[in-house]
Amino acid sequence: MAADPHIPVLLNPLLRAVAPVSGVWLDGTFGAGGYARGLLAAGADRVIGVDRDPMVFEMARDWAADFGDRLRLVEGTFSDLDTLAGEPLDGVVLDLGVSSMQLDQAERGFSFMREGPLDMRMAQDGPSAAELLNTADEAVIADVLYHYGEERASRRIARAIVAARPLTTTAQLAEVVSHCLPRPKPGQSHPATRSFQAIRIWVNDEFRQLVEGLSAAERALKPGGQLAVVSFHSLEDRIVKRFMQARSNTGGGGSRYAPVQEVAPAAFRLPFRRAIGPDPGETDQNPRARSALLRVAVRTEAPAGRADDGALAMPRLPVKGGG
Repeated sequence: MAADPHIPVLLNPLLRAVAPVSGVWLDGTFGAGGYARGLLAAGADRVIGVDRDPMVFEMARDWAADFGDRLRLVEGTFSDLDTLAGEPLDGVVLDLGVSSMQLDQAERGFSFMREGPLDMRMAQDGPSAAELLNTADEAVIADVLYHYGEERASRRIARAIVAARPLTTTAQLAEVVSHCLPRPKPGQSHPATRSFQAIRIWVNDEFRQLVEGLSAAERALKPGGQLAVVSFHSLEDRIVKRFMQARSNTGGGGSRYAPVQEVAPAAFRLPFRRAIGPDPGETDQNPRARSALLRVAVRTEAPAGRADDGALAMPRLPVKGGG
């Protein structure tokens, strides 16, 4: 039997890691509502569901009303979650990246497996992937592919994209990228995987949104409140890991060449030494869980601050702009 594509990844490990669940939680990537429903079932008094994609609220209309005032849905980006919440929080959950639900909708243009318009916008506003790719300088496209997708053939692919313009569909882009790379061996990912990831991150400014969202969670959480973040690739997880280390003062000490500097009180403590992976058997039911990692941090009583962007290893484009 085919796996349900909308199963929330790492839900059971997450609920165990943050137990007991109580108070007011915010699900900053509401999607199909799996985490929100799981939190409500586990004991949350209320959940605030935030998403930048207005379509998810249309899809939730049939069931969200069953929870009455225990579930409040808010359109917006999780980078503003403290403002959107409007109250102190007992917990924040973020499930990063594109959702299975969005991948399944060909008309959204996220997937190289389904032909559709080359869009990739989560919020359905701002420039689409087609608009950016059809106007940006070749050097900018190459930088996006390399820094956001870790694509080693970035220059070759960028040159081919510019030569093939105008691009209007996901199938066109996937074909251009595939022709630049060797045919994959059995078990290897599709040749366009890294490029599609990089372009989606570019379109939606995902890394900046993530850094801002982590800082917003720090401002919104009560002492003892918990921040739980699920990520799916190394660049996202590295930012989350560095943020939690920096804000818990566990990012390493100095040396005789670089003495330890006086630091502010830690804003978080880390209850787990390592990231948490899927339960045994979860990947059989939900293949998307294979690369998923969960990290949890607990808010202290220290005043909210801000992590130094330079310490977070956020990928940056050396060339700005396009068009």
